[in-house]
Amino acid sequence: MSYILVIIGFAILIKGADYLVEGASSIARRFGLSSLFIGLTIVSMGTSAPELFVNVTASIQDSAGIAIGNILGSNIANILLILGISAIIYPLTVHKNTIRKEIPFSLLAVAMLGIFANDGLVDGHGFNLLSRSEGLALLGFFIIFMYYVAGIMKSEKQEEDVKNSGLATSVLMLVVGLIGLALGSRFIVDGGTSIAQALGLSEAFIGLTIIAVGTSLPELAASAAAAYRKKVDIAIGNVVGSNIFNIFLVLGASSIIRPVEFSLVLNFDILVVIIVTLLLVFSLFIGKKQVLQRWQGGVFIVLYLTYITFLIYRG
Repeated sequence: MSYILVIIGFAILIKGADYLVEGASSIARRFGLSSLFIGLTIVSMGTSAPELFVNVTASIQDSAGIAIGNILGSNIANILLILGISAIIYPLTVHKNTIRKEIPFSLLAVAMLGIFANDGLVDGHGFNLLSRSEGLALLGFFIIFMYYVAGIMKSEKQEEDVKNSGLATSVLMLVVGLIGLALGSRFIVDGGTSIAQALGLSEAFIGLTIIAVGTSLPELAASAAAAYRKKVDIAIGNVVGSNIFNIFLVLGASSIIRPVEFSLVLNFDILVVIIVTLLLVFSLFIGKKQVLQRWQGGVFIVLYLTYITFLIYRG
């Protein structure tokens, strides 16, 4: 029954995210917001909404392993799995601005998480916790990133295909999307916790694998579709933006609701996020500069499968 609950939860979650993005984008367009602003904020945050709702639910239910595992696993899947698949579909050209500013911002996010979560190593405390004050600090960095996005909005123009539905329809889709995200998240956390207990696995393992991949499906759908349509900016921007949102916004909000206990085992996964982010940058200077090629996408997928195999071995 727990497996069925997780599957149903994912289905509701993905559809809810789809409705949320479409409804919010239509409302934003109706009120005259630019296409770039819609793409960098509403759409990116919409694809990160599953992680947000799963983490908020996990925090309320005090499932710290799922909360942090979900974010770290999603960020690893975003780079290795989603960019890997997208690059195989169509080689991804990355702008210098993304390499110099946005990817370093995502590195800053995971570095701050590593510092904040390791109270024992950094301050010598007898606990490791993401506190409410640290959650507020993460949200502060998120506001700084949004200020940066606003600066981009003023200097660049970009067209997005956004369906302009009627206002009533858009509002209804927004509400249904939010309800779907809340309901699907509850199913996933409850089912995932039950599976972990039944199989003797940690919540962190479930969060890093099943739940992380499931909540990354909207990013996969968006980036793969963008690559197929040769809109490579969307494919790259969606992943990098989502990784930033996941830590600064999602974990920030989660730790404000309830301080999140951190397992030292997850330091390895924080290190993996840092390594794969650096690997992404390094890959853009091998062969064709600023291009993630098909063979590199294949390597990324192999590395992701290797990482999952290690997690299974680690248990």
